[in-house]
Order: sequence, then C-alpha cells, then structure tokens
Amino acid sequence: MLLSLLRTFTRPYVPWVVGVLVFQLAATIATLYLPSLNARIIDNGVARGDTDYIWRAGAVMLAVAFAQVIAAVVAVWCGARTAIGVGRDLRRDVYRRVGQFSAREVGTFGAPSLITRTTNDVQQIQMLTLMGLNFMVMAPIMCVGGIVMALREDPGLSWLVWVSIPVMGVLLGLVVSRLMPWFRIMQERIDGINGVLREQITGIRVIRAFVKEPFETARFRSANQDLTDISLRIGALFVLMFPVINMVMHLATAAVLWFGGHRVDQGQIQVGALTAFLQYMLQILMAVMLATFMFMMVPRAVVCAERIGEVLDTRPTMHPPQRPAVAPRPVGHVRFEDVTFQYPGAEDPVLSGIDFAAEPGRTVAVVGATGSGKSTLISLIPRLLDPVTGRVLLDGVDLRDYAPDDLAGRVGLVPQRPFLFSGTVASNLRFGRADATDDELWEALRVAQADDFVREMPEGLDAPVSQGGTNVSGGQRQRLSIARALVARPRVYVFDDSFSALDVATDARLRAALRPVTRDATVITVAQRVSTITDADLILVLEHGRIIARGTHEELVAASETYREIVTSQLSAEQTTGGER
Repeated sequence: MLLSLLRTFTRPYVPWVVGVLVFQLAATIATLYLPSLNARIIDNGVARGDTDYIWRAGAVMLAVAFAQVIAAVVAVWCGARTAIGVGRDLRRDVYRRVGQFSAREVGTFGAPSLITRTTNDVQQIQMLTLMGLNFMVMAPIMCVGGIVMALREDPGLSWLVWVSIPVMGVLLGLVVSRLMPWFRIMQERIDGINGVLREQITGIRVIRAFVKEPFETARFRSANQDLTDISLRIGALFVLMFPVINMVMHLATAAVLWFGGHRVDQGQIQVGALTAFLQYMLQILMAVMLATFMFMMVPRAVVCAERIGEVLDTRPTMHPPQRPAVAPRPVGHVRFEDVTFQYPGAEDPVLSGIDFAAEPGRTVAVVGATGSGKSTLISLIPRLLDPVTGRVLLDGVDLRDYAPDDLAGRVGLVPQRPFLFSGTVASNLRFGRADATDDELWEALRVAQADDFVREMPEGLDAPVSQGGTNVSGGQRQRLSIARALVARPRVYVFDDSFSALDVATDARLRAALRPVTRDATVITVAQRVSTITDADLILVLEHGRIIARGTHEELVAASETYREIVTSQLSAEQTTGGER
C-alpha cells in the first residue's frame, strides 16, 4: 500500500523527483571526491612541501565543496517541494473521500480515527517522502561509491569494509524488526486518546453537571498512559540504536587507524591515503546508518499508508448518479414506497414497510417513542441515508437519481442537533443560499424569531459565531438553524424535532410566522410535544420502525391507543407541572 500510494501521488511531481536524483547524485559524487583531494594535498603537497600544489588542489577542493553545497541545497529544495505536494494531495483526497461518506461509513471508522488519518497519518507519509528523496537516494550512491573509492585508496584494508557493513546492518536490522508492530499499536492508541479527548471536550457541560471530572480525568490518564508506554518502548529502541551506531563507527575507526598505521609504517600506504580511507569508511557507515534510519521510518509509514488506503479504498454506499435524471419542475411531492432501512451489523431493521405520501401545502408529523426510527426516517428525505429496499421519491423521481446540488435546493433540513460553523451570522445563513441578500437574511431571521437577538449584537449580521455556535444559547442556535433553512427557499421543509429548545410562547410565534412562508411547500416534522402538531394534516405514529397508525389528531385520539397514551402522558405532565407551580 505504501509503494502504491507513493507511485500514485508522486506521479505529478516527476520533474522534481528527477531534479532530486540529478542534484543528489552530483552532491554525492562531490562528497566522495573531497577525501581523495584531501589525500593528494597531504601526500603530494604537505609531505613534499609543494606549496603551489597545495594552493592548486585547495582551490579545486573549495570549488568542489561549493558545488556540493549548491547541489545539496537544490536537491533538498526539490525534495521538499515533492513531499509537501504529496502531503497536500493526500490530505485533499482523504478529505474528499470522507466528504462523500454517509453516516454509515463515518460511524464505521469513527470521527477521531478519520481526523488522525487525515492529519497525523498523512504527515508520516509526507515526512517519509521528504527523508526518502534526500537520504534513500544519497545512501546507496554514497555506500557503493565509498566502497569503490576506499578500495582505490588501499585494497589491503578492504576486509574492514566487508566486516563493518554487515555488523552494522545486522545490529540495526534487529532493532528495526521490532518497530513495525509497535508503530501499529502506537497509531491505534493515538486514535484512542483523540477519541477520549474529543468526547470530553464535546461533553464538557455534561461532565461538569454530573461532577464527573475525576472519572474523566482517570479515563484520559489511562489513554495517555497507554500511549506513553508504547512510546517509551519505541524510544528505548531509538536510544539503543545510537550507541550501537557509535560503537560500530568508533570500532571501525580504531581498526582502520590500528591496521592502517602498521601499513603506513611498512610503507604500503601513505598517510594521505590512510586518511582518505578512514573518511570513506565513515561515509560508508554513515550511508548505512541513514538507510537504516529510513527503514526505521518505513514501518510507521507502512501502517499509516494502510490506514489511509482503507479510507481511499472505501466506496461510499451513497454516491451521486453518473447520469442525473432530468429534474422536473420543483413541486415538493414526497413519496415513501415500502421503505426498509437497516444499519450495518444490526440484527433488525430500523424501519420496515414505510409507505406514505406528503403533498405540497400539507404538514406531515411523525411521532413515536424514543428509538422508534423517527430521525432515521427524516434522514432519508435529504438523502443522508439510502433505503435498503424500497424507494423515496421527490416529485416522482427517486432521490438516488438527483444530482446532489439539485436535491439540496429542493429539500431544507433543520437537524435535531443544530450546528453552526465558525464565521458570522450571515455566513452561516448563506449556507442555505450563497447569493441571498441582507434583506432576505433579515426576513428569514424575522420568521425564525431570531431577528431580535441578532439586532442586539453590535455587529448584527456580521456578529461572530464560534465553532458549533457555542457563543449563543441552544434556543438561539435552533432558531438560526431554522433561518438557514428558510434562506434556501426549498420546496420541502424537514424539521427533525427542531423546536424542542424553544419555550411554548416562542414556539407558537414561530409556527404562526412559518405558515405563510410554507403555505405552498411540503412540511415534514418530527415532534416530541403533541401540542405543536395537533393541526398537522397527517400524523404518523411509529413503533419499532413501523407505522402503526396514521390520521389527524382527532382521528388518532379516537382510534390509536399508542397515540392516546402519548397525548395523555404529556397532558398529565403539563397538569402536574401546572399544579406544582
């Protein structure tokens, strides 16, 4: 998977990769040539007292060193451009694929894992690309070239090369072989700590309300300790690696000086050649070290590539049609035809045999106990989910045949949990329709009973909104979400228990203001308060995912025991509350 990703995402940057290869080759050749020049200066200049030779060779040495620096800088620059581009493209493709996921795929991976895969995992691939283009290109050239140049200086010491390289390779190979499973565990534990932290930040008010700070602190401490433990194991291997490298390099240096000194004493090699051989030996071992260091990054990158590949290879269960249907004139007629929906891995379907029609100018309300499938049913209308069997039709066309933009313009959703994005009031409202004028925004706010508190803000429509809308109250978030749907002017309004955070008076004013706006549209709403749906044209009673009764409020009170129990329980609660007051 790692090689596949690198092949795919480095293809647009082939010119830069070629630049890395060319300039890295030039820089490495210059680096290998420098010890040889230094040896000639010592043997032919210093030993013989030839100052002119020292100046000439020194000038050449300076020129080669300058060329080496320039080539190395250009190679690193080309490598950085490639690595950053690969990282950007990976993040873009992962983001786009996640954006195509339905709630089913998001739930399969989990939000914390998807965040980690898009950020940390991509960062590991980007870092491997950068280091690989700079070190993995240089290391083999340096190693092979160093061996050739060392043998040219003194073949009699070649056995030191053949001993030192395998010793270092084997020792570091043993270290690297232990890293792969630990890096996989490390990425999973990063997912775990992200999940705990995200949950605690999101639910901080609940945690404080129930005084669960010590319990949540213990949960975070446990997740943090798990990550710390595996990081310490990996760190222990890294700590072991560098002493091993230093030991091999120092032993090799001592061996070259010991055996080489005897050869100098016997006149078999000159001092300059011995110095060059020592430098080549160190360069060879350094190349082996760099290659091993790269291989230490590879295990973690392989794990990250597999995790990224899982996201990229996951085909969304919901996807836009290749040939969208020719959309009819927007009317707003919604039809459920024997719809069944079941979540992956669930034993029983959430919805079974759902069949009803909602027509323009009419209001359809859905009621039922918690877990009866109300929100799942509502989610099928804007195509947040696709039915397993059956069809959902809008104006006679299956929702799966609509282009996403066309469907979004016809259906306006106000979710059960209103969410606002960081920005301003205006930018959030224009999610409904980007070209809406300020007057249209104010009109939507007026209908949603939100214009009063927005006008009280010093900046008005330009008032800042924090991520999630945490700087406004729950009721204000809900009204802004309703205004956002109104701005879109859809033909179908879908309210998923969207009035639960409003007091009775505000609820009544809002519904009165909505009637003229939605007079010609289809309204489908989920409600917990029966008092808010008594005037609905059709009420559907759900139980265990099935419609067990349908009709107007009066018809259901007379004919449905389940609906009558819901009405009675709410009236009893209201009477009890009134009595206590």
